[in-house]
Amino acid sequence: MGRAHINENATRKIRAIRRRDLEALIRIDALHTSEDKPEYWQRVLQRFVGGRSPEPRFALGAYADEQLVAYVFGEVRTFEFGSGPCGWVFAVGVDPDWARRGIASELLAEIRRRFAAAGVECIRTMVDRTDVDVMRLFRSNGFVGGPYVQLELGAEPAE
Repeated sequence: MGRAHINENATRKIRAIRRRDLEALIRIDALHTSEDKPEYWQRVLQRFVGGRSPEPRFALGAYADEQLVAYVFGEVRTFEFGSGPCGWVFAVGVDPDWARRGIASELLAEIRRRFAAAGVECIRTMVDRTDVDVMRLFRSNGFVGGPYVQLELGAEPAE
């Protein structure tokens, strides 16, 4: 599947992602990560599209003339370290040909509305501190440092 063709007059809309968007998801993600991850995206779609969950999940796409050009995935989680229910945005991607046109911000605004309708008062995400573009996107949409600090440790025990 090739890159998205830019039609400035394209009909744009945001709607739920469908299973048939798999190839476009893989393509957009690979444009950012330089890695095809079909198995990963198949698992994500299985969980988010048509799957049952006690907590709300959202898989939203931005479409230009019915072609997926951007996506956002998030879910409500209630189990992290005494935190009340909060929304977690765990994936966002935009076809580079459609970048810097406000599409990611539109998707974040829509997922924020959906989280609020689900009773969520706080939305969280994690960003690689070296990914300046993604950090800029979240900060320009109102995200700030939260009350928790992410810590990590290698899985292999020290001898």
